[in-house]
Amino acid sequence: MESIISEHEIQNLLPQKAPFTMVSHLLSFDSESIKTGLNIEDHNIFIEEGCFNESGMIENIAQSIALHIGYRYQLLNIEAPLGYIGAVNKVQLFKRPKVNSEIVTVVNVIKEFMGVTLVEGKVLCNDEIMLTASMKTVLSET
Repeated sequence: MESIISEHEIQNLLPQKAPFTMVSHLLSFDSESIKTGLNIEDHNIFIEEGCFNESGMIENIAQSIALHIGYRYQLLNIEAPLGYIGAVNKVQLFKRPKVNSEIVTVVNVIKEFMGVTLVEGKVLCNDEIMLTASMKTVLSET
């Protein structure tokens, strides 16, 4: 996967730090969507029975949202506020990606209003949908 920015820059834009970082590549970005990537390695904390579990995929979607916000603020040369997951719903698990595979996560912003962002996300592996979910995140006021 070819990233728009370095993995080091991604680490600086996400509040989560290793071993809890669930995004390794920024593949595309615009004001209403982001596409990220992650190499599923055997030491990942969300590995169960040789597969990346649904909690890891939900966290991957949440971190993709955080990266979308952080990168957007970086482009504006403004420090990004912290954000929090407000709700996760409509989760549909189809399959769990195996260790040593790469996932691509696509997140589309549905609505943003007063620091609340509603998104729909999907996690793919080899162009096959692994998980879909809707999520609401809230930016901190400080």
